Amino acid sequence: MDVVRSPWRSAYVTRSLEDGGCVFCRAIESASGADSLVVHATDLSFIVMNLYPYNAGHVMVAPRRHLGTLGEASRAELTDILGLAQRLEAVLGEAYSPAGLNVGMNLGRTAGAGVLGHIHLHVVPRWNGDTNFMTVAACHKLRAYFA
Repeated sequence: MDVVRSPWRSAYVTRSLEDGGCVFCRAIESASGADSLVVHATDLSFIVMNLYPYNAGHVMVAPRRHLGTLGEASRAELTDILGLAQRLEAVLGEAYSPAGLNVGMNLGRTAGAGVLGHIHLHVVPRWNGDTNFMTVAACHKLRAYFA
């Protein structure tokens, strides 16, 4: 099997690692900016659009705290993350009418984590006949659902 690479995405993720930063920490720090990909935030976690989505509507839910493992997260943080995922199920259903959703985490490099050191939950709308590697620009209209 061939390895699927996305060098354009890799440069974005490793840029933050090289200077000691984190794409999720930067995202929440600049959440009030006009170009922010953060569509909603709570006191404990936030929803951020994926800059390089697998499908339209691909978003991630991350804790505000920089946490590398589920074991480091508090029960309140985990509850908040899943609560936002539950809300996303309804919002994405209304906005995109997907046939289903993929919801999951990649913990560790071997498991496919593109960003190490800051846990995040992927929520990806799916339709019959699509693929996991379809790169389609995400839509900013999601912000309206969390206003």
